[in-house]
Amino acid sequence: MFNAEGIIPAMITPFNEQQEVNEEALRFLVKRFLKAGVHGLFCLGTNGEFFSLSFEEKIRVAAIVIEETKGQIPVYVGAGCISTAETVRLIHELEKLGADALSVITPYFLSFTQKELADYYRTLADETSLPIVLYNIPGRTGNALHPSTVSELAQIPNIVGIKDSSGSFDTILSYLMESNESFSVLAGTDSLILSTLMSGGRGAIAATANLFPELVVSIYELWKQGRIEEAEAMQRGLREIRSAFQWGTLPSVLKEAMNWMGLPAGPCRLPVSPLNAEKKQDISHLMDMYHKRGLLIADDTVPMKKVT
Repeated sequence: MFNAEGIIPAMITPFNEQQEVNEEALRFLVKRFLKAGVHGLFCLGTNGEFFSLSFEEKIRVAAIVIEETKGQIPVYVGAGCISTAETVRLIHELEKLGADALSVITPYFLSFTQKELADYYRTLADETSLPIVLYNIPGRTGNALHPSTVSELAQIPNIVGIKDSSGSFDTILSYLMESNESFSVLAGTDSLILSTLMSGGRGAIAATANLFPELVVSIYELWKQGRIEEAEAMQRGLREIRSAFQWGTLPSVLKEAMNWMGLPAGPCRLPVSPLNAEKKQDISHLMDMYHKRGLLIADDTVPMKKVT
């Protein structure tokens, strides 16, 4: 039985100035995550800008992450496309690459019934033996997975969990109440990591782990050790950067903060624009504050200075 658990960074996709996938940077980021002790990696998600990648680029990004991880931790790959047929096609390619699990966002653009959503996931589960993690992010897709639908889908053996990015703790609690103990509920909203763990969830797929992997991992590890006050202190450390995410179009704030650290995130893919000069300055002040508080872990390859 595959267990979806722990802290799983929701990886960005690094680009170069020509808007191409920066393969060298991607390999560097995977190595950095492994060094930080994360429990899995999730590529081709929302913060990975899956929506602006071609089919071929998705395959290449997944191949690099799988290759660099070398089986040390599970690799979850975002497989949701605009149609069932394209999603199935991508799933079959990811199987060949050796993905450990799939994350599948709900269909988007159109509004679907709960039956249509359930039928979609049933079809995908029939097409693969890989574990599937449902992905609920109604603010982006316009489609929410109801707790009763999740309860129904949780009975399918290879549908093993759900990432909830609704931002609603009540939704997470509903998923926990409606699903069985073997089904993993993962926080997709970083401000709810500890609350989710304390309520019976298994972990988080966390965007902030791109910046502070050690800090985010410590929330999980301290919780496991019963050191709740210390875990709460680590959780509070994410408040400022989480609030800052609204300063620009996703994932521009995250990438600007990573670039400030010297991490090779590069630009977002157009039409997502860079932050303006004022917001870049705000990010600089915020990250400098994190640096002074000792929440940024430096090593010889991360210079901790803004990239110009």
